[in-house]
Amino acid sequence: MADDIDVYKEWLGIPDGDRPPDHYQLLRLVQFEDDAEKIRNNYKKLNGHVRKYAAGKHSVRSQELLNELAKSMLCLTDAERKREYDVSLGREVEAEETTGRRALEVILTQKQLISTSQAEEARQHSDKTGLDMRDVVVQLKFVDQATATQAYAEELGLPFIDLTDLVPDDNILDQVPKKLVKQHSILPLFVDDDVLLIACTHPPDADLEEELRLRLNHPVRAVLATPLNINQGIAKYYAPGARNETVEAVSKGGKAAKSSKTSTSSSSAPAKKEPKKALTQLTPDELKQRQTMGILAFCWTVIPSGLLDTYVVPDGFKLLGMFCVTLITTPIAGYLLWKNCFKR
Repeated sequence: MADDIDVYKEWLGIPDGDRPPDHYQLLRLVQFEDDAEKIRNNYKKLNGHVRKYAAGKHSVRSQELLNELAKSMLCLTDAERKREYDVSLGREVEAEETTGRRALEVILTQKQLISTSQAEEARQHSDKTGLDMRDVVVQLKFVDQATATQAYAEELGLPFIDLTDLVPDDNILDQVPKKLVKQHSILPLFVDDDVLLIACTHPPDADLEEELRLRLNHPVRAVLATPLNINQGIAKYYAPGARNETVEAVSKGGKAAKSSKTSTSSSSAPAKKEPKKALTQLTPDELKQRQTMGILAFCWTVIPSGLLDTYVVPDGFKLLGMFCVTLITTPIAGYLLWKNCFKR
């Protein structure tokens, strides 16, 4: 078969040995390398090299290897996961050993990406406006969004990823509905070493982590990406007809009722009319629009009756016409207006 080659040896120059190689061997690093910048740089170089094979006969194996490289990099640039992984390889780590965290502006200053005066200006602007430092340095045009997000990830001890370098697992995407990923600006990636990795712009809160854990039965770890990357990923992988989503109503008790919702334009089954939303389910704009339409409908219920009474009904029946408008038509129209547009 075309893909029956040792890509580790042929493409990456890794000598014969354990397959798959460990993360350090795969990224061509010395064992237990701690320099996150060097880890990312090696990843970028190898990623660019493997992408050369993406358009040829080894395209499938190429994408698989790209994802392997990404998983290794994400593990080794995640402070907590790297510590656990190193211990599993036999590294002795002091129990009290900690990784010093630096503020985002300090990271950018030490890398000479911004000056000390710019760092001070950004801090003052952040304190004044309440914006995150990551957003401030981008807003002030000191650095671009990717650089700021990478520094933010380093501040939190989390990995940073360019989502154009990998393809998420379809099975994982199918289990997380589009509504959820759009609401929280996240993109599920894949399960690595029994951990669900999700790309996001900010670390997920406890409620989101719990919902994802219940849906996929894996603990969650965040991988930071730029908002642009996240939005592009959602648009690409959750495009109309692209997903067979598993729609789940996750209860607080930990149980989920599953049903399959197939998004496909080729279905021959007639589309079911969606039930009318209750007023409590409407957004403020939707509620206002419904109330406006209801008032207009009410007016057009009463006005024609009055016109008919004035210009059409014979003089001898005027009193009867006024009775119908005043005591029958208007109250009924008013009740329907209240019930459908104002009753909460």
